[in-house]
Amino acid sequence: MLIVRAPLRISFAGGGTDFDDYHQIHGGLVVSTTINKYVYVIVTTDQCDGLQIISANTHSLYHIPPNQQLLWNGDLALPQAIADEFAWRTGVNLFIAAEVPPGTGLGSSSAVAVAMIAAFAALGDRPMERAEIAELACRVEIEKLGMPIGRQDQYASAFGGFNAIHFGPAGTRVERLALDPSERIRFESELLLFFTGVSRDSAAILRSQRRATVHQERTVISSLHEIRRAAEQLRESLLDGEPDAFGATLDAGWEQKKRLATGISNASIDECYAEARRLGATGGKITGAGGGGFLLLSVPVPHQLAVTEVLESRGLRRVPFRFEDEGVRVLLNVSARRAA
Repeated sequence: MLIVRAPLRISFAGGGTDFDDYHQIHGGLVVSTTINKYVYVIVTTDQCDGLQIISANTHSLYHIPPNQQLLWNGDLALPQAIADEFAWRTGVNLFIAAEVPPGTGLGSSSAVAVAMIAAFAALGDRPMERAEIAELACRVEIEKLGMPIGRQDQYASAFGGFNAIHFGPAGTRVERLALDPSERIRFESELLLFFTGVSRDSAAILRSQRRATVHQERTVISSLHEIRRAAEQLRESLLDGEPDAFGATLDAGWEQKKRLATGISNASIDECYAEARRLGATGGKITGAGGGGFLLLSVPVPHQLAVTEVLESRGLRRVPFRFEDEGVRVLLNVSARRAA
């Protein structure tokens, strides 16, 4: 048996500048952290007939007889494409489970890709560096499957930790942000995460954003420039040990993000956000592409109870979390290669 986990992430600033069509021209920067919510991939090699993939989150099962061509379609297109990348057609059962619903803006799809690549690498006794895992995940998702996404999620999940991730023509570079321990604890304690109860297919929003970026539409490019500047300012303030402007940076980035495409926010999200601000939140944003998922808020501790009570009365649910630093990790590998 082989068990691999990959963490989910929260992106604080810079989302959208990690798209190839933007950063190849202008350079991109994302400031994010991984959290202690994970995707798990469990592999068993019990001489099964063919390749079997089961996803707990999408309630999907896929089975292919030995040596039959993989189709890369449906809910399990991503794990199929990764299995194909490793030329694995038979003798493997894969079980995939995430601690959050799919389509909620915490990078679960890319975490699945990262965890599966690490699992197949371990299964085939093929050591891979974290950057190799992240880059292969990007290639499979963006090039092989044509997903309208950027590169931040794959690198965040592979490397783990609190990072500034730089994107550009020369490649991707992960800069670990070593926060002062006391500041990190305070910073973490002031972040609240609320599930809106809405999962969404982000593809439509992201395709619209990507089209606008490809055509260099003035409003979208201008907003992306501001989003990148906000990420730069946040990185500098964190390195200088001055995170007090974090809430204002989140708020400014959220206002710019809503200009990237329609559907990123809605009346319900706007009302919840406005109410949280009225009760003491200094800033916030919807994680991921928008339209639902999780609402992240920066709230000083004295105001957190009031914010939590009001948002939960509106149907949102607070989800406790902590920062994590490990990235993708093989938790258990018991004779997987020999059995295969």
